[in-house]
Amino acid sequence: MSLNTQRARELLHEFDFKKLFIEELGWDHHSGEHPLNIKNEKYDIKAIAQKRGVQIFECSGCEDGKSPEYSIRKIIDKEISKIAYEHLIIFTDNTKSAQIWQWVHKQPGQPKAYREYRFDNSHSFETIIQKLNTVAFALSDEEGLDLNGVTTRLKDALDRDKVTKQFYDRFKKEKDSFEKSIKGIENSGDRDWYASIMLNRLMFVYFIEKKGFLNDDQEYLKNKLNESAAKNKKNKSSFYREFLLSFFHDGLNKMPPRGDDFDIQFGKIPYLNGGIFQVHKIENNYRNLEIPDTAFTKIFKFFDQYEWHLDYRPLRSGNEINPDVLGYIFEKYVNQKEMGAYYTKEDITEYISKNTIIPFIFDKVKEDCKIAFEGEHSVWNLLKENPDTYIYDAIKKGTDLKLPAEIAVGISDVSKRTEWNKPAPEEYALPTEIWREVVARRQHYEEVKTKLLNGQISDINDLITYNLNIRQFAQDVIENCEGPELLRAFFKAIKNISILDPTVGSGAFIFAALNILESLYEACLDRMQVFLDEDPDGESSKKYSDFRKTIAEVNQHPNMQYFIYKTIMINNLYGVDIMDEAVEICKLRLFLKLVSQIDSVENIEPLPDIDFNIKAGNTLVGFTSLDKVKKAIEYSSSGQGKLPLGDIPEILKTIENRAKGMELGFQKFKEMQIQGKIDDAEISKIKSDLKIMSTMLEEELNHYLAKEYNVDPENDAKYYKWLNSHRPFHWFIEFYGINKSGGFDVIIGNPPYIEYKKLENKYEIKSFKTEYCGNLYAFILERLLTLKNWSSRCSMIVPISGHSTDRMRPLV
Repeated sequence: MSLNTQRARELLHEFDFKKLFIEELGWDHHSGEHPLNIKNEKYDIKAIAQKRGVQIFECSGCEDGKSPEYSIRKIIDKEISKIAYEHLIIFTDNTKSAQIWQWVHKQPGQPKAYREYRFDNSHSFETIIQKLNTVAFALSDEEGLDLNGVTTRLKDALDRDKVTKQFYDRFKKEKDSFEKSIKGIENSGDRDWYASIMLNRLMFVYFIEKKGFLNDDQEYLKNKLNESAAKNKKNKSSFYREFLLSFFHDGLNKMPPRGDDFDIQFGKIPYLNGGIFQVHKIENNYRNLEIPDTAFTKIFKFFDQYEWHLDYRPLRSGNEINPDVLGYIFEKYVNQKEMGAYYTKEDITEYISKNTIIPFIFDKVKEDCKIAFEGEHSVWNLLKENPDTYIYDAIKKGTDLKLPAEIAVGISDVSKRTEWNKPAPEEYALPTEIWREVVARRQHYEEVKTKLLNGQISDINDLITYNLNIRQFAQDVIENCEGPELLRAFFKAIKNISILDPTVGSGAFIFAALNILESLYEACLDRMQVFLDEDPDGESSKKYSDFRKTIAEVNQHPNMQYFIYKTIMINNLYGVDIMDEAVEICKLRLFLKLVSQIDSVENIEPLPDIDFNIKAGNTLVGFTSLDKVKKAIEYSSSGQGKLPLGDIPEILKTIENRAKGMELGFQKFKEMQIQGKIDDAEISKIKSDLKIMSTMLEEELNHYLAKEYNVDPENDAKYYKWLNSHRPFHWFIEFYGINKSGGFDVIIGNPPYIEYKKLENKYEIKSFKTEYCGNLYAFILERLLTLKNWSSRCSMIVPISGHSTDRMRPLV
């Protein structure tokens, strides 16, 4: 069906969605009112159209006239899902100036993924019209059309796609050009690094300006560049020096009030914190930096060719950009062959992460609430009661259909399987399956379902063995907690879990972990609220005082999702990478994930400062324990004129006390960030003190380590050359609290696969039993043994050669 784009645009401007869907898109009439009361606010929701069971709803603004916030929109979606599982909701404000189109992607084994598109009457609506073309139905489409067909059309229109190679190719050229324009940095490595820093900052700003967060101007940077050029016609680098640096350092990085003069020049901009906009060490080291205005004009022209969105990937048009692009870019402009770094796709990171994190959580919960896992009322009953809920749809495909006679006869008689090697029709088969594979899959389905019904699966590891939906099961167990003790055990395990990616790259595994924990965290909060709502004693009850305190803490924040993500980033996620650039992109992506939860600039909280969670350094070089430090001191103290051995215990005690002091400061630093209100001066001082303590202690440990490498720390030239090439990372002090408690709970990742001999001229490893293996991934796996605790769960992607070649014997 060919859409009348002019008429569609008119109806979009008029907010007449009923006519749009029925008259222009060929959907069917539907009606019904579904008023909701959420947190003492009334929301009017009307059904306006449907097609084969897929329903379209309009939700008008609440009493204050505004569209509901993101957290409320999610609650509304959950309620509407009870009426229509497949649906689209259009949220509007009472002034009919803005609309939000919300569709939810439901993928087996994963939590709901919300896709939202925001428009106002200043838009041409070109983007949404392109999408509407996909869901326009002609009379000829009606025959054979079913629920799945309509859902597929919606998915094609509104779901996200892979970033296009075209964007990367252009980005690489623009980055190279931008780098060449930077003056005042002689070192080519630092110049390349600073180009990346600036482009990362600018991309972040582009994302938030498109949400109107910068003086309510969606072209804030470009307009400020033009203003700067008009005021300073003789100075061709005025934008960078006189506007941009101050905008970053004194604006986004500084809490208001900033002074009247600042507000006049920059307008209303939020305080973001997070460390991304603070003065970078390159800016400190190179005081005469200059970047011409023309470089920014060119990069903004490139950026303006794309639509910048915070909540979904680019669609097939290739002109829509979301934060996942940053990971893709990093994957591409890292020299993969040289560094052994490879980007890991979402489906892989999600599979590995969920099957590592959730079993660990269950292990911990079982320690605290063993009774919930035993007897006739155990949590495993969910598997018996609803077996199909936990078997993926792909496994169930076609199992509700009776096999054709010519296929069924071969099950009991091998001689009658002549048709089994032929392709099976779509209604029975997954893509490319032949009948033999269909029969095998159906038999596997029946076997697994029988085990579930008979209660034979009663261990969390069994869900991995039989490839069951472990995320859905974990969420259902929390949502169906009958007693508060089980819920308390889950919340404790989720809050306290420590997750590490020792070669973090752009953060693919960290992101997977974040999404897994978020859905479980939210399920805990929702279940707590149910207990409170059902408590007959109300607020006077002490029975759920801890739940009441937790919910009260969450309610201090304007956005629950933001609070959850922020808390997880601060409390649970850790990463290390040898590349500074990788670390910066990882943090940038996490920050964008947070900002994407915010609808209004007034609701922006300061971003978390995760400089002490995601760090740069060499995972393979450095001290992992106090005992390793002791051996290094003993080594450096041997020989004439060296430190007396009797002084070593005192030195070790001093080192550990300083590490303890750092840990206390770090804990206070984390706690202050999770609180609703932040004292900018106090938290800045704590961070500054932590950095000073860390730098001093690192320097002392580096001196001891250098001597193990036969490098004299007093010889500045040799020492700093060694320091820059080896980039020591002392796990013992960097994560002292976790180290002291036994180690990380979960370690996940995709280590670099690169032959050690290719890096021997860059850095040297020492005292690794797996050195004979000759590949970095073997060294990484050995390092994990010193970082994990006795009950840890670890999952890493390794080549098959790691288990099948002679030289890998030390590894296995």
